Amino acid sequence: MSERENIFTRIREALTVKAHAHHGATLPTTAEHRAVLPAVGATTAEQVALFTKNASDLRANFQPVTDTAALTAALIALRDAEKWRRVAVHPGALAQPQVAALGVPTLVADGTATKEELGQCDAGITECDALVAQTGSVLVTSRSAGGRALSCLPPHHIVIARRAQVVADLPAAFALLAQKYGGNYPSMISFITGPSRTGDIERILVLGAHGPKQLSIFLLD
Repeated sequence: MSERENIFTRIREALTVKAHAHHGATLPTTAEHRAVLPAVGATTAEQVALFTKNASDLRANFQPVTDTAALTAALIALRDAEKWRRVAVHPGALAQPQVAALGVPTLVADGTATKEELGQCDAGITECDALVAQTGSVLVTSRSAGGRALSCLPPHHIVIARRAQVVADLPAAFALLAQKYGGNYPSMISFITGPSRTGDIERILVLGAHGPKQLSIFLLD
């Protein structure tokens, strides 16, 4: 039997197997979801510690900062190390004042910036909706992160968050979205889990293949 005939035989065999009936089945509860997901500590300190570990494992740069002055100093250090010529920023209460202190040309992602302009920026600085301790993910939406492209096109994505935004797990993150936005959800909701990566070619990890090569997360107390 040729390989072609073998493939068609396996397809015909697969088509004889009936799919499981789901009519009337109930969706898993939040408790059932949490039973199969990694455990998360109950306190904020435990959740921050878990997020720190997970973010590090994912090759994200996670850095707690004590206040906005320390945050400004950390961003200036990045500016100098990476020789930023232009940055893009989400027009938020945390992000925009920080960029003003950098002294480099700034593109504000207010809906008028083009994809080409955003792609030419060295860094994109945004806020977020939450940090998910369980997975080390950053939860962003089109409203909290300056649209769809700002967190994707510049090679270095920088997220500014507050400690109060750390949530335990994915069910808590979805509950936060429901409470925050009600029935008026943003057009884009995304969980960013480390820098963009792929291992498609010979299972060799390559960063920055489909998005930012670097992800830095600054956590304000």
